[in-house]
Amino acid sequence: MEKLNIRKDDTVQVISGAEAGKKGKVLRIVKEKNRAIVEGVKLVKKHKKAAKQGEQSGIVTIESPIAISNLMLVCPKCNQPTRVGHSRSEKKSVRVCKKCGEMIVR
Repeated sequence: MEKLNIRKDDTVQVISGAEAGKKGKVLRIVKEKNRAIVEGVKLVKKHKKAAKQGEQSGIVTIESPIAISNLMLVCPKCNQPTRVGHSRSEKKSVRVCKKCGEMIVR
C-alpha cells in the first residue's frame, strides 16, 4: 500500500466528478479502498431502521466515501488546492505545499 498525501482533519477540495469544486474536512480515511469520507460531499440518503426502543427510524442523509484521487489538499496558508511534496525535517517526513513552499502540519 502506498503512502497517502491526505489525512484525517485535512481540508480538501473535490477536483473531478459531480461534486467538483466543493470543499470539506476529511472525517475518515478508508485506506484499503483508497477512499475518504469528506464532510458535506457526496451525500446519499439511507433508510434506517430503529435498533432500540425510542430510537427514530426513517431516511437519513450521510456522507459516502469518495476516491482519494478525486481530492486535492487545500493549503492552510495560501488557502488554495495544491499538490503535496515531502521533505525531511528533524528526522521526520513532513508534507510541503508545492505552491507556497510552506510546511503542512496536522
